[in-house]
This record gives sequence, structure tokens and C-alpha cells, in this order.
Amino acid sequence: MLIKQSLMPSLFISVLFVSPFSVCIADEAKTSTVTPEQVVQAIEKTFGVTQGERRNHTKGVCAVGEFVGIPAVAEPYSRSALFSGEKIPVVARFSLAGGNPHAPDTAKSPRGMALEFKLPAGGLQHMTMLNTPIFGAAQPQTFFDAIQAAQPDPTTGKPDPEKIKAFKASHPDSAAQGAFLASHNPPSSYANSSFWGIHTFKFINKADKTTLVRWQFVPKAGEKPLSDDMLKSAPTDFLEQTLIEQVKQAPAHWNMIVTIGVAGDVEDNPSIAWPDEREKINVGTLTITNAMPQKGADCEKVNYDPLVMSDGIAASNDPILRFRSPAYAISFAKRLSNQ
Repeated sequence: MLIKQSLMPSLFISVLFVSPFSVCIADEAKTSTVTPEQVVQAIEKTFGVTQGERRNHTKGVCAVGEFVGIPAVAEPYSRSALFSGEKIPVVARFSLAGGNPHAPDTAKSPRGMALEFKLPAGGLQHMTMLNTPIFGAAQPQTFFDAIQAAQPDPTTGKPDPEKIKAFKASHPDSAAQGAFLASHNPPSSYANSSFWGIHTFKFINKADKTTLVRWQFVPKAGEKPLSDDMLKSAPTDFLEQTLIEQVKQAPAHWNMIVTIGVAGDVEDNPSIAWPDEREKINVGTLTITNAMPQKGADCEKVNYDPLVMSDGIAASNDPILRFRSPAYAISFAKRLSNQ
């Protein structure tokens, strides 16, 4: 049942929840603590609750396919079974950020790609990505403050522009993602959008050598954003059906491109991009062969916990990445119990 829904400015819509533990981000000058209750309540107050559904990235479409990694990656970089060269089944979900199941597909908000790789012997690898190269928060407090600033005013039903202005002025870590969204039109299809892992991860090879990496899935068919005219005239709902029809005609493909980090690259702040000149290598190809509405499909019940990783891939100490895992568990439990 739909209790209440509201739209949220694109700058503040993201793929975040909060940990069931208090999240403390500290440096010499500042300590920030955000509780899960504060953030979940803020999300629900802003968007309302669609019972039995994800609290964030509520609107989405399921898909299935396979991934074939390049074995040459294994020796220098990662011993993960992803790079065996074998076909690995994938359960995918594409989505719009935010808690509104009726969000318009023309909104200048992030799009998500979530992948579950089914590895041999029951192993799993998850990747949860956005179509922005950076995230709009360096720490949980920024995300919480963004949600608070964007909550609708009871009298107008819309966010207070002054609160949003104050948020932007006091949270510089939100600026880069906001600028990217403002300057890039949304994709005309999920199959024609790039998706970034946002966080820094670690590749570990058979000799236990660790390499810092960030990854991106780049569509082989090219990126095709909506034109300004299409942005004005496109229907509210087209992304789901477009993907379903596209893959009926031919599979959709993405190359997995990994950027190799060097000493001094930012490891724990997803709001800062790495320099463009970093080495990039193609490590495999994702192929989507079928797409379908999410109700009753394989992706509906998957908890795309980004810290579910195979041997040979590990998390960095990025505080945003670290609290996503237990946070997703909260959302997962709520929808399983039809809350």
C-alpha cells in the first residue's frame, strides 16, 4: 500500500541508507554521529513508504544475463573467480534513486545498476553502482542533512529553497555529484548508460599483492542521453519498457573498465574523482539477455549488499561503503515483513 509519496530534488537522491550501528566519522576537527533511526525516518518522511518495497531506489526493473571476465587480469591484479574466463550468471536490477515508485524517468537524479554474480560453489559477488562517477556525500552526516533539507514543507508540499541553499553552502562534498547531474541529461535507456562503482576497492592477486581500483561499466552501444527536447516530451515511464524491448531484439553489453589507483589517490572519499589520466583496463564483459518487471522476478528479493565480495576483491575503508551493508539489511528486513 502506498502511504505517501513526494519528489525530492535530484541533488539529494542517492543510493544510501544508514547502518544499524551509529556511524562515527572523525578527524582532528570534527566528529559526526548519525543513527539508523534518524536516517530511515528522514527517508520515509521525505518519500513516504511503499509497503514491501525498498526504501530507496524503489522504482526499478529486473534483468538477467552473464559476465565473462578476462583471465589475464588474475595474475597481476585479482584472483577473483570473476576473472576465470567462464560464463558467470548475473541477476541485475536497474533503478531510479529515491523512494517514489512513480518517479518520472526524466528526473535528473541518479540511475542505479545492481549486479549479483553467481560464482561457482555457491559464491556471490555484488556490485551496486550509479550513473554518476562520484557520490554526493563524503560521510553519512552529509546524506542525512541532505534528506532533512529536502523534506517537503507541510504548507507547500515542496522543499524549502532556503533550506536547500543552506545545505549546499555548508556541505561542499555534495557539490560534485550535483554539478554532474545538472550538466548531464538522464539516459534514454539503461542499456545506453555508464555506471560507476563510486567507491575505491582492492584487487588482490594470488601472491596477495593489493591494487587499489575503481570500476565502471561502459555500454558497448554507447551512451545516449535524452536530448533537451526529449527531456521535455518523454513520458513519465519509459526506461523499463525500453530495456525490455531492447534486449528482446539483441543482448545489451557493457565492458567492465577498471581504473588502477596509485599512491596518494583518495581511498575513503567517494565524492572525489580520481584523475582522468589514471591507467584503465578492460577486465570483462557484462551481457544482459532478458529484462522483466521486478514484481516476482529474481531481482526483487535480492539484497544487493555491496560488501558481498568474492575472494580477490575487498573493501576500502570508505565510511559510506562500510555502512551500506548493514543498512541494506534494515531495508531488506522491512520489505520481507511487508512493512
